Amino acid sequence: MAEESPKRRKANFNEAETEVLIEQVLKHEQLLFAAGPGRASPGQKRKVWELIRHKVNPVAACPRDVEDLKKRWRDLKRRDRSKLCRLSQGCGPPGPAALGLLLAPEEMPPAAAPPG
Repeated sequence: MAEESPKRRKANFNEAETEVLIEQVLKHEQLLFAAGPGRASPGQKRKVWELIRHKVNPVAACPRDVEDLKKRWRDLKRRDRSKLCRLSQGCGPPGPAALGLLLAPEEMPPAAAPPG
């Protein structure tokens, strides 16, 4: 009787994969996440996720499937939302101090930029 090897997990997403994923999802955000009468069919959404998969896999540490990408996107959204909530201490809009922790200095609006 042959022993089954334990299931190994995939490698973590690297920075390049995450950047391509974010760029592509934001590019197709309206099609993927729009609500109401103008929303895309499940088939259209599946095609868009496949397109995103074909863009991510050339820079991936290991082959990713659509479910991996969807899970990573959900995790990124959840992490950013919870970070914003913690920083604003009331789950309201983030103040300038919170923006300073989330954004690089060159991304910050001039009024919120820290001195120096």
